[in-house]
Amino acid sequence: MNAGPTTRTQVAIVGGGPAGLMLSHLLHVAGIESVVVDNRTVEQIETTHRAGILERDSVRLLVDSGVSDRVLTEGHEHEGIALRFGGVSHRIDFQKLTGASCWLYPQTEVFIDLHRARTRDGGDLRYGITDTEVHGVLDSPTVRYTDADGISHEVTADLLVGADGSRSICRSLVADAHQYFREYPFAWFGVMVQAPPSAPELIYNRAPEGFALISQRTDTVQRMYFQCDPGENPGEWSDDRIWDQLHTRLSGSDGFRLQEGPVIERTVLPFRSFVQSPMRHGRLLLAGDAAHTVPPTGAKGLNLALSDVRVLAEAIERAIKKNDGDALDGYTDRALARVWKAQHFSYWMTSMLHNVSGASEFDEQRQLGELQSLVSSEAGSTYLAEGYTGWPHH
Repeated sequence: MNAGPTTRTQVAIVGGGPAGLMLSHLLHVAGIESVVVDNRTVEQIETTHRAGILERDSVRLLVDSGVSDRVLTEGHEHEGIALRFGGVSHRIDFQKLTGASCWLYPQTEVFIDLHRARTRDGGDLRYGITDTEVHGVLDSPTVRYTDADGISHEVTADLLVGADGSRSICRSLVADAHQYFREYPFAWFGVMVQAPPSAPELIYNRAPEGFALISQRTDTVQRMYFQCDPGENPGEWSDDRIWDQLHTRLSGSDGFRLQEGPVIERTVLPFRSFVQSPMRHGRLLLAGDAAHTVPPTGAKGLNLALSDVRVLAEAIERAIKKNDGDALDGYTDRALARVWKAQHFSYWMTSMLHNVSGASEFDEQRQLGELQSLVSSEAGSTYLAEGYTGWPHH
């Protein structure tokens, strides 16, 4: 291994996904230097298809900070969702209830926008690295890694941010952290299909056979999910079996019918809730999935990551630009206040719409009663709309 250069920067960011890049961008806008490192290549990230529902404030952050307005021109504004149960759909009108919308805009596109913005602005981005190590988080943060040519590098910084996802190497460096877990007894069987949209907005469906979600991607490719066992092997499912399962769950007296097409991608997504506290240790701070994950039911994962770095960028700016030694102290409490609201919202949506093995007839009827109460109450529908489109930042 050949020894390479040492780089000095103000903030070293481990993880170059949307959270890390958005933080780097916001720091750049504030006049603060950063270096971003990631063991994935740009191509790997750009070709990993992940769904994305952006809250109102996430869209504003992308547009107002100068990243891109492509979310407005190429994303799809959704002014509501449908809750479907008992074979009938009930629309939750976000605009009527809260004056807010959300946007269907895949996480891959968010990454592309952010990567273009940081490249445009001369950001120091280092992808495709290996052997990443983090040291000195209490007093002198250092990141060491090997580049694609086998040359070792060292980055020293005033602050270090772990935005390196749910398999974070930075998370374990937070001393005396408390970890909160919840494992769910089911997963989502996700498919991407070549077909026209079946509905203009997302459908969250509760059926005796289990939950299903009908989403959109483009005019010709759609995403759909249905509840399954975590140990399910997607390779064992034929197209016909998948469509039979979806039709069974979505059928109803209103005559709704899914638009069929070839299944071009199959995957099983396990469910898990996780929170680690604190999100800071010395000069190390965590953001996004490195500190917390939520079930996908409430569409909160990416939005929480963007919320984290919005709060974190403000704290870092005060700490570095105004030499405010206490600026970072409040980060954990501010970030986790929203995280726990999102954990509750995601848990509530999940428990309201999914079947649990061994549930009694009472449990099933109670679940239907909850859904009926929700769609028949303006206050209940407003609560869902507020949570789904995102609570305002204060």
